[in-house]
Amino acid sequence: MTDDPLAAVRPLDGPPVRFLVVEGNPAAMRRAVEEAGGTVACAIYTRVLLALAPPGSRCETVYAGDPGAEALPEGLDWDQIDAVACTGSALNLYDMTPEVTRQLALSQTVFETGRPYFGSCWALQVAAVIAGGTVAPNPRGREVGLARKLTLTEAGRAHPLYRGRPPTFDAVAIHTDEVTVAPPGLVTLSGNAMSPIQAAEVRHGNGVFWGVQYHPEFDLHEIARLIARYQDGLIADGLFADRDAVDRFTAEAEALAAAPRRRDLAWRLGVDGDVLDADTRLTEVRNWIKHQVLPEHRGRSA
Repeated sequence: MTDDPLAAVRPLDGPPVRFLVVEGNPAAMRRAVEEAGGTVACAIYTRVLLALAPPGSRCETVYAGDPGAEALPEGLDWDQIDAVACTGSALNLYDMTPEVTRQLALSQTVFETGRPYFGSCWALQVAAVIAGGTVAPNPRGREVGLARKLTLTEAGRAHPLYRGRPPTFDAVAIHTDEVTVAPPGLVTLSGNAMSPIQAAEVRHGNGVFWGVQYHPEFDLHEIARLIARYQDGLIADGLFADRDAVDRFTAEAEALAAAPRRRDLAWRLGVDGDVLDADTRLTEVRNWIKHQVLPEHRGRSA
């Protein structure tokens, strides 16, 4: 990577916000991401939130898949947290391991606090299960690289999460599981041919969660590193012919991430401003901060 893709992103106006970033991957999975040349998910979210939020905002991190992570970091209480953002994860909810159940318990607590709540991929699945839904492997297989032709529902066209988005767009994605049974408090905001629930609002207890199945926080560099990490499974699934094909794809994705005006690579990979323009890519995160986090923060501070 060369220039910081977030350098040109303008922060929102308003009072500083203190976010809690919930890391969905346990320690071994975080190490695997770094060994593949990627960035730990909570660090990506922290960079994005601080680029978009008003100056002076802060992020605290809880490693929710690790033992003892049900509680907030030492010295922190919920009165000091304005909003919660949850990353993706390589875990599977239906395994119900301790790494999973700890995160379900934390998510339940977040809903009880009523704090604005947002997240990607795994986070949407966790919120749906807490509210009474079901998550299972996608019968259509993995969605990886880009989620194509994401289409807003009628509710999505009217929802502030999607303010500024066109009716159809593409986004970075990587997932095997999906929400298969929606809970009573879920409103679907977008979908595509791979997954009918690609974004949703989930109301449960005292809280409201806005979430997406894809990854607006990821640029092409990060998805290239994840594809390199999972290449054996992707080859087995028929998404790449062999390791040489993976290497070619990841090299081109990395090159385009470093030089987003390269029309040859954008054309070859089928990528446009939905992903290459950071302001556009981060639309959902910005809208969450602007339309849910800041109004709630001002209301509690009044």
